[in-house]
Amino acid sequence: MRSSSSKHGHRSISGHMYTLHQRLYHALNLGTRSYDDKTRKWMSTDIEVQRHVVRSIAAFLDSISGDTLHHPLVKSSKSEKAIWGILKKTETVAHIVSNIHDFSGGIIPSEYFQEMASLLSTILRRWPPSRYPVWSDVKLMKALGSIHTTPNSSIKVAVLKLYSALALCGSAAMNLIENGEALLQMMVQCMDRSHPHSVQVEGFRLAQCLMRNEETCLKVMSFCCEPFVKAIMCGISQQRSLSGKAADDQVSFLVEACSLALITRWAGKHHFYFWKQGIDGVLLGLLSKDFHKNSYQEFASLEQQISIAQEILSDNYLLVLRGYVWDILGWLATHCGEDFNPKIFRNELYLDILITCTCLAFVDAISKWRQVCQNDVVDTFKSESASRAVLMMIYSSSKYIASSARVILSEILKPNGKEYLIHILCTLNYSASQRNIGMPVLKLVINLIGLTCYCGLPQYRRHLIKSKGIETLLVLVKCCLDNDIHIKRQSFAPHLQNSFHDRICCWVCTEEWEGGDIPLLYSLWGLAELMHNSGSIRNNLNIYAGEMTYTETELVSKLQEICIHTSSPGLRWYAAYVLSYFGVYGFPSKLGKRIGKALNEKEYADMQLILTKGQSLSVHGVVFAVRCSALLPPKGLPINEKTFDGSSIKDFTEKVHGEFQKEIRLSAHVDHDALMKLLEYVYLGYAQAGEELVKKLKTLAKRCNLQHLLQLLCRKHPKWSTPFPSSDLSLALGPAGFQFSDIILEAKVTELMCWTCSFCSLSEPHIHVHKVILSSSCDYMQALFQSGMKESHLGTIKAPVSWEALVKLVNWFYSSELSSPPSGCIWDYMETEEKLRKLRPYVELCWLAEFWFLEDLKEDCSNVIVSCLDSARPLSIKIIQIAADFSLWKLAEVAANYTAPFYRQLHDSGELEALDDMLVDMVRVASVRLSQEGGSNTM
Repeated sequence: MRSSSSKHGHRSISGHMYTLHQRLYHALNLGTRSYDDKTRKWMSTDIEVQRHVVRSIAAFLDSISGDTLHHPLVKSSKSEKAIWGILKKTETVAHIVSNIHDFSGGIIPSEYFQEMASLLSTILRRWPPSRYPVWSDVKLMKALGSIHTTPNSSIKVAVLKLYSALALCGSAAMNLIENGEALLQMMVQCMDRSHPHSVQVEGFRLAQCLMRNEETCLKVMSFCCEPFVKAIMCGISQQRSLSGKAADDQVSFLVEACSLALITRWAGKHHFYFWKQGIDGVLLGLLSKDFHKNSYQEFASLEQQISIAQEILSDNYLLVLRGYVWDILGWLATHCGEDFNPKIFRNELYLDILITCTCLAFVDAISKWRQVCQNDVVDTFKSESASRAVLMMIYSSSKYIASSARVILSEILKPNGKEYLIHILCTLNYSASQRNIGMPVLKLVINLIGLTCYCGLPQYRRHLIKSKGIETLLVLVKCCLDNDIHIKRQSFAPHLQNSFHDRICCWVCTEEWEGGDIPLLYSLWGLAELMHNSGSIRNNLNIYAGEMTYTETELVSKLQEICIHTSSPGLRWYAAYVLSYFGVYGFPSKLGKRIGKALNEKEYADMQLILTKGQSLSVHGVVFAVRCSALLPPKGLPINEKTFDGSSIKDFTEKVHGEFQKEIRLSAHVDHDALMKLLEYVYLGYAQAGEELVKKLKTLAKRCNLQHLLQLLCRKHPKWSTPFPSSDLSLALGPAGFQFSDIILEAKVTELMCWTCSFCSLSEPHIHVHKVILSSSCDYMQALFQSGMKESHLGTIKAPVSWEALVKLVNWFYSSELSSPPSGCIWDYMETEEKLRKLRPYVELCWLAEFWFLEDLKEDCSNVIVSCLDSARPLSIKIIQIAADFSLWKLAEVAANYTAPFYRQLHDSGELEALDDMLVDMVRVASVRLSQEGGSNTM
C-alpha cells in the first residue's frame, strides 16, 4: 500500500492525488491511438470512455491546490497555460455548454449533466478566460434558470457550483444579481435547513461569491434581506454533538455560514434583522455548546458576568470559529445607532456576556504577547480579532455598547492593567526607536490596538500622555510613511482568506474602509484619541518633534498628502481628524487645489455676498450650487423679495447689478472673518482657523448644512464606513449648474450621431460648462479667456477632439477622475476594432493634454493606454500608427516595445506593411534591443 504522501523534489503530495493522477493517465490511454508517424492522439466515440475521462479530469483538477501547483507531477501533467490552450483549441467549454442545453431539453440523463457541470465548474474556477463565453450565453443562462428549480439535491449542488464559479467574475456576478431575482430566491431557499448540508453549503458559497463588495451586497439585500439573514442565522445555529468525519463536515458547514455572516462589515438594513433574529445569543452558542442549557439570571452582577464568560472561554469550543465570532460582533457594534438598546430585541444579558467574553480574550491576548516569540505567532492570530472587536465596541456609536465595553474592560484590567499598558508602551517605543517596523506585524498591530483601547479608558489617559504616548505614535506614523509600509488585515487574519476566491476577475475591488495601511490607520487613530484628551498638544509639539519625527509643518503636509493620494476612506478620515487639531478643518483634494485658485478672484464671479456693514465678497455661483447650496436663493424666489426669519444667516435680493447676476445680503449674525473661512472651505475643501474663529464657523457650518465640516469643527470621532467627502463638481454639469454656465464646449464632429441637449436647441454635440472651472484647471484656457482675442469673447469654444474624448475631458475638469474603458472579460472578448474605438479618445486626450499643458491628464491617459496594451498586444500596431499621426512619439515608442517580441512573425505575415517605414524601423530597433537584453522575441 502506498504511503499517505509521496516526495518529489521540494513539494509533497497526498497519496489520493497520486491515485487521481494515475487514474487520469489510464483513462486517457483508453482513448489514445497511435499512428504511423509515431504520433499519438486521443480519439474515442465511446460515451462511457468519455464519461470516465471527464470524471478523471475533473477529479484531478479539483485536487490541485496552491501547495501542489509547482509539484513535478502536476507540472508533468502540462502547465495550466498549456491545458487552457488545449481546452480552447478543442472548444471544450462550447461542447460542455451544448450538452447542458441538451439536458434542459430532456435529451441527456441527470448523471451525465452532473459530470458535465462538475467539469465546467472546475474549468471556470481555474481559468478566468473561460467565464465570459458562458455567462454571456443567454440560452445557457436561461437553461440553468429552468434546471435550478429541480427538487433533485445532486442537480441543485451541481447548478449552485456552476453559478459560484461564474460569479468569480465580477461582471457575471452583477449580471446574475440584476437579472436573476428567481436565482436569488432559489439561493436563499437552498440555504435553509430543510435542505441537506451539501446543498446549504453551496448556497452559502454562492452568496459569498455574489456579495464580495458592498455594492453587490446591498443589491442582494434589496431583493431578499430578511429571509436572507434568517437563512444565515439558521446556518450558524446548526450545532450538533458529532464526532469523526461528521464533526469535521459540521465545522466546515459552520465556517461557510460564518463567512457569509461577515456581510455585517457593511452598513445596511440587514443589521436590524440580525439583531431581531437574536445574533447575540447565536454567537454565544458558537462559544459554548452548553450556554443555552444554563439558566442564568436575567440581571447578573458584573462579577457574575465575568465568571460566566471565563467558563465559556475555558470550554475551548469551536476555536476555529472564534475569529468569525469576534469579527461579527465588532461589525455589529460599529454599525449600531446611538440609541441602540438590546432590550428591544432580546435579553440584554446575552450581549453583556458576549462583550465580557471579548474583553477577556483581548486582555488575555495583550498579556500573552509579552511572552510570545515569533515562532508562536501562528497560535495567536485569533487574538487580533478579539482585540479589534473590543476597539470597535469602545468607540461604537451605540452609547449602550460603548459604555458597557469600557466598564467591563476597566473591571477586567484592574489587577494588572497598568502593567500591561507599560509593556505596550515599551514595545511600541522599541519599534519607534528602530525607525522602522522592527517586529512581527501582528504583534505591532495588537499593541497599537491595545494602546488605542486604553485611550478610551479615562483612568489611563494621563499615564499615556505622561509616558510620551503621543511622541511614540508620531514616530510610528513617520515610520509607516517614510518606509512606505502597506499591510492589509487579510495578511494576518487567516479566517478572512478564501482560496476559492483566489482567481477572481473583473471585480472592481474598491478599497475597504480601513484600507491596506493598517499600522498607519491604528497609529493615527491612537494619536487622534490622545490629542483629543491633551489640549496642549499643538503648543507642545516642538517638544515631541525631534530628529525622529516631523515638525508641525511637515506633519500637516504629510496628513494632507494622505487625504489627497490615499484610496482608503478610513485612513483619509483619520488624517483629516488629526489635521483638525492643527487648525486645518476639511478634506484636501486634487480638485480642491485647482478650484482653490478662484478664491478671491473676481474674474467670472457672478454673485456678491453682502454683509450688513456694507462689505461685499465676489463669488462664483456654480461652486456654491454644488458645495454650499444653502447660501443660494431658494428656487423660484421672485426678484427683489426678501426672506429673513431671525434664525437664517441670510436675507437676499436677486437682481442684475453691473456684471453680477445676483446679490445675496447676509444676516447681521454673519461674521466677516468666519465667512472668509467658509469660502476657503467651499473652494479649497478645507480651511485653516484658530479656536476663536472656529466657534463662529460652527454656526455658519450648521446653518449651511455642511455636516462633514461641522463634524471636524466639533472634533467628533469619524464614524466607521462613512465615505470620505468628495470634491467632485460633476453635479454642476446638470440642472444645478446650468443657470451659471457662461461658455459652451463643442466637440469636433467625426461621425453622424443623434444629438439633443437638455438645456438648449443647439444641434451640434456640446456641453454647457463654466469659465471659472476651466480656467482654474487649465492654464491654456485661462490664457485664452484673458487674451482679448476674438475667441475670448465667443460663447462657444470648439475643442479639437471627438465627442467621446470631450466627455472624458470635461468629467476630468470637474472631478479629477478619468473614466476607464471596459476591463476584464468584457475587454478580453471584445473585437480589436472595438477595442481601438474605445482607446482612441484617450490617445486624442494625450495629444490635447500636451497642447493645453495638462500634465496630470496626459499621465492619466497614458496609463490607461499602456494598461490596455498590456492586456491586448494585437492593439499595439494600430496604436503605433495613431500615436504617430498625433506626433505622440513617446507613446508610439511604448507601443513599439509591446510589439517587439513579435517583430519577425509580424514582418513575415505582412502585418507591418500598414505602418510607415519609419514606424516599422521603430519596431525593428525595439526588437533588436529586446534581443540584446536577453528578452523573448520571435526574430
